[in-house]
Order: sequence, then C-alpha cells, then structure tokens
Amino acid sequence: MSDASAAGNPAAENPISETAVEEAVAAALAAVAAAGDTAALKAARTAHAGEGSPLARVNAQLRNVPADRKAATGKLVGQARGRVNAAFAAREAELAEAETAARLAAERVDVTAASTRWQPGARHPLSLLQEEVADIFVGMGWEIAEGPELEHEWFNFDALNFDEDHPARAMQDTFFIDPPERHLVLRTHTSPVQVRSLLERPLPVYVLCPGRVYRTDEFDATHLPVFSQFEGLAIDRGLTMAHLRGTLEHFARIMFGQEAKIRLRPNYFPFTEPSAEMDVWQPSAKGGARWVEWGGCGMVNPNVLRAAGVDPGEYQGFAFGMGIERTLQFRNELNDMRDMAEGDIRFSGQFGMVI
Repeated sequence: MSDASAAGNPAAENPISETAVEEAVAAALAAVAAAGDTAALKAARTAHAGEGSPLARVNAQLRNVPADRKAATGKLVGQARGRVNAAFAAREAELAEAETAARLAAERVDVTAASTRWQPGARHPLSLLQEEVADIFVGMGWEIAEGPELEHEWFNFDALNFDEDHPARAMQDTFFIDPPERHLVLRTHTSPVQVRSLLERPLPVYVLCPGRVYRTDEFDATHLPVFSQFEGLAIDRGLTMAHLRGTLEHFARIMFGQEAKIRLRPNYFPFTEPSAEMDVWQPSAKGGARWVEWGGCGMVNPNVLRAAGVDPGEYQGFAFGMGIERTLQFRNELNDMRDMAEGDIRFSGQFGMVI
C-alpha cells in the first residue's frame, strides 16, 4: 500500500516542486525591487541568492530528484536562478548609475561662478633671490651669462683644469649621458659658462653665471641632487685678490647688511690658484653672531685662461661661486633644504605674496 501511495504522489517522488521554485523566485524579485541602494541590494542578494537562501536549499535537493525527472527539474531550477541573478545584475547597474549621478550632482562645481575666496600666488623665494643677486651685479656693471645644462665634458672638466682621474669625474659624483663616446654630462657647476663667455666675448669680461646644476647627492636637509648656483668671473688687466675680496665684501653687505664681512681661508680648486673658501659674518643671526661658509673663490688658474685662448701674461682674473639654496637657507634661518624643492605653496607664502 505504501508503494502504491508513493507511485500516486508526485511530491514524494520529486522533492522539488514548481510551486516552491516560483515562490523562491517571487520572493527574490520582490527583494530586488525593494532595494533602494547598493547596500540594501547586497543584503538582498545574500538573503535570496547566497548560501542558505530558499533557492540554494532548492538547488541542494537536486541530488534527491529521481533520475527520470532530474533533467527537467534541473532546467527549472537553473532558469529560476538565472532569472534571479539577472534581476540582481540589472538592479545593481541601475542603482550604481543613480548613485553616481547623485554624487556628481552633489559634487558639481560651477566653473563659471565667481570665486568666493581669492588667494594670490607667490613667486618662489629661490627665483626672487636669484634675480636679486643678478640685479646687484648688473648694478656693478657686470653682464649675466647663461649656458646649456647638458654640457660637453671638455667645458665641464678639461677646460677647467680637472685632471683625468679627478674624483669629480667619477660616476658617483656626476651624471654622465649615454652613449659615453659623446662625452656629455649634466653640468656639475655653472663654471662651463665662464669658459664659454671667454670664448665668445671680447676682453675684458665681467659676467655672472646663474643656473641649475646636477650632482649625485642625496636628497636630504642639506643637499639636493638638482640645485642652483651663481658664479662670477672677472678677467681684465691687473686684477688681484684685493679686487676679489672687495667685490665679495661689497656683495655680502648688500645681501646681509652693512655689518656683514667676509673672511678667506686657503683651499684648493682646480680652476683657481690661489684658491680660498669664503665665510660670511652674520652679526644678526638668530642663534647669535657667527661665521657661515658661503662658497669658493680664487684667482683664475692660468691653465683655464690658456684653454680659452687668453694670454695669462697679459690678463688675470678672479672667480667665485655660491649656491642659491645655501644662501637662502642660512640667510633666512631655514633648517631643511628639501622645503625649497617640494613645491608646497605654504613655503613660498611665508616669504610674502610677491607677484
């Protein structure tokens, strides 16, 4: 009798009824339609399409379906799951589009509207200082000379009396450009402009050479791999160290005040002989009066004059060089040189909004 009852009861033979499938689909579609945002839709997906959902439980019963009904029942469940997944995907795209449109509308900026706040820009203090230095020397009757930043090794080293094995020619100090046989470097100083000035200008020559230079230094509080220099060159008859000292002391007093003075300490540079390291006395420094190393200088080496076609028996001269960043750093009591290179407008702003 039980076998006969089972044969006459389709539900006993197939644990998955079409009604149960339709009810699960209807509940899922209702949840999709009711979801007002992507967060609600995500919760609905978990409840109606995730593990433990009615459709998942129906799908798990496929293993119990008789073999002769498994294909039809599997198709029924697969189509139901497909309808639900398609509904979720369509609703997700619809909600995402609506939320994106709402966010864009909320963030909309009218670029044609008048600004409610105007903040003036500021020239970078390094540019202002470089122009100030140039103005000082132009006022003394000097010329401003510029040259290429990608320089031939002859101008950067050979013409300036650097030996072939000088440490400055090493890869750890200088950026060399491939291929090596072109002998090109990113200039390590603006001294090549001095050589070019001697070759291009009639004597006497009084030039200031400002510009950007490159060295393989670490980027830290006191060093930059790319920085700016200004170098001066004076070639004339009868120039001596006294003229060099007088020029630099006059320059220092304009830069740092009338109480400023300089001192020269013996040093060595390939392109000057004799050579000196120059310090400047700052009587009004925040930490108290002090000597600060400023740059190098000296009388131009006769070998440099000969390389430029100048007779050292008839003409003599002096040269000097300082860093723009270094000058700004100790003149304005700045602790970290990196602030000058990072482009933060707050750094420029503290020097005044100079247009």
